[in-house]
Amino acid sequence: MFKKILVANRGEIALRVQRACRELGIKAVMVYSEADRDAKYVRLAEEAVCIGPAPSGQSYLSMPAIISAAEVTDAEAIHPGYGFLSENADFAERVEKSGFQFIGPTPESIRIMGDKVSAKQAMIKAGVPCVPGSEGELPDDPAALKRLAKSVGYPVIIKAAGGGGGRGMRVVHTEAALLAAVQMTKAEAGAAFGNPAVYMEKYLQNPRHIEIQVIADKHRNAVYLGERDCSMQRRHQKVIEEAPAPGIPRRQIERIGERCVAACKKIGYRGAGTFEFLYENGEFYFIEMNTRVQVEHPVTEWVTGVDIVRTQIMVAAGEKLPFTQRQVQIRGHAIECRVNAEDPFKFTPSPGRVTMWHMPGGPGVRVDSHVYNNYFVPPNYDSMIGKIIVHGDTREQAIARMQTALAETVIEGISSNVPLHRELMVDANFIAGGTNIHYLEKWLSDHQR
Repeated sequence: MFKKILVANRGEIALRVQRACRELGIKAVMVYSEADRDAKYVRLAEEAVCIGPAPSGQSYLSMPAIISAAEVTDAEAIHPGYGFLSENADFAERVEKSGFQFIGPTPESIRIMGDKVSAKQAMIKAGVPCVPGSEGELPDDPAALKRLAKSVGYPVIIKAAGGGGGRGMRVVHTEAALLAAVQMTKAEAGAAFGNPAVYMEKYLQNPRHIEIQVIADKHRNAVYLGERDCSMQRRHQKVIEEAPAPGIPRRQIERIGERCVAACKKIGYRGAGTFEFLYENGEFYFIEMNTRVQVEHPVTEWVTGVDIVRTQIMVAAGEKLPFTQRQVQIRGHAIECRVNAEDPFKFTPSPGRVTMWHMPGGPGVRVDSHVYNNYFVPPNYDSMIGKIIVHGDTREQAIARMQTALAETVIEGISSNVPLHRELMVDANFIAGGTNIHYLEKWLSDHQR
């Protein structure tokens, strides 16, 4: 087992990894930008290193700064958390060439799964169902493009091969709009991701967003840890996640989970990862794989009893998975609400001083957050400041616990999206379960303030 790990991230995930290290008896080195000097995990750290000024390009995205911090502190491994450099194959490669263990997949796996075209090709070979569309990068020939779109059937969606975070996508409803949409998406993809390649898929009208959590070791053992429903989203950004997904037969989940495990073994995957699917009319369609721990990992931890971050560290150190697929049991229901520093209905960011921070407690309630009374939320980063997660024996009990937890939550000095969550937790369609990925956008347009 490692003696010292450098945590190359910030916010609640930095604190989460720090706690896992403490539990394993590992020293955690925390890095921080000048804007995060007063963060909770920095104050709690045995060792902390400032890696640059507030802009992430000069701190959390600076590979030389992070690797230098690992060198001067004699760390043995680097945990990238999520976001920033967590899915950057060049970073994983530089970490390992510098003599450190990257707590995540191999650079090769990250490259395959980071490019949506190569990921889709790998999944087709592994027998994982994919959305109908092009099997590779779109050709330049206008006639060939039109033939392909016609065979797939309108509407289609043009996607950037190197895209993510809901960017680099364009829906096309008619042949007349096709060529311009492809050119615009290529230009956007080149500017945003440094890769102009795009591909085409059938645009599913009312799908749900279902994901399968997997974890694999270096000894070709892999398991799936059930599924999550992440359909409550705005502009492709998740707002509420839950496990298990309501209304999907267990046998269907088992079948798709087994295919994901087979795909992991086929590509030699190691560490934690998530297969993301669209689910419509009883069918799963692969869209992408995230080669890191997810924001929403706590709901899976609660229903399976598996500590995903701890297991990530253990398999990176070369240990075998401490459980088999048969030992993974789903118990009860968990829901997570992402707490953001933003206007709850206009979504404008709300950085600033937190004058009151009171988080809920009680049976079946967990809060993951780096915030405290008098903490200053910097304007430089993502607006998420925490997560409220609840667990109940049933989905009904989990919803009731979340309603109580949100009622107890007090955040003053800045705006937060807690009022939005309070309204969604009493929404009849959410309570019924099974809403699609467009539901929240429509709900928001119907409830405009």
